[in-house]
Amino acid sequence: MRECLAELPIDLLVPDDLADPPAKPHEEKDTFEGNAIQKARYYFEKAGVPSIADDSGILVEALEKELGIHTRRWGAGPEASDEEWIAYFLERMKKESNRRARFVCVIAFINEAGECWTFEGHCDGVITDTLEADYLPGLPISACFKPVGSSKVFSALSVEEKNRVSHRGKALHGLRDFLREFLSES
Repeated sequence: MRECLAELPIDLLVPDDLADPPAKPHEEKDTFEGNAIQKARYYFEKAGVPSIADDSGILVEALEKELGIHTRRWGAGPEASDEEWIAYFLERMKKESNRRARFVCVIAFINEAGECWTFEGHCDGVITDTLEADYLPGLPISACFKPVGSSKVFSALSVEEKNRVSHRGKALHGLRDFLREFLSES
């Protein structure tokens, strides 16, 4: 987020930057949008400043209704290490011929008046049979998700490439364009 929003005249803080960092909120909604809004409202109420939060996950056609908002908590469980999670996922995918998938990200922004806007991005692709690169900590599926039109999996893309094609990058670009306009009117 910092990289994509760096050109804007705003100071981005993360919860740990606050004198009394709030605990992480529980995700209780049944949509990416609902969870993003819930988290943004939670941080807005705790910190008393405009807030940005996101929720994201992957939808795998062959595993319909299994992942989505539950992506990280799915399969091997929420306490699973990256290695355990991805091993479970790849094993589960072995019997599937349909490997189409879509990453989804929704970002919620709440301004100083408590008004909320959301921005969605998605990235279609396929799940590879094996890991094709090292993965980013906390994002093991990035090593076996190949975006449509790319010869590389997410974790093998440069930061610039990823920001251009990823679900989070697309949602962040929408937020950035909105904030640019919003701040110019303030």
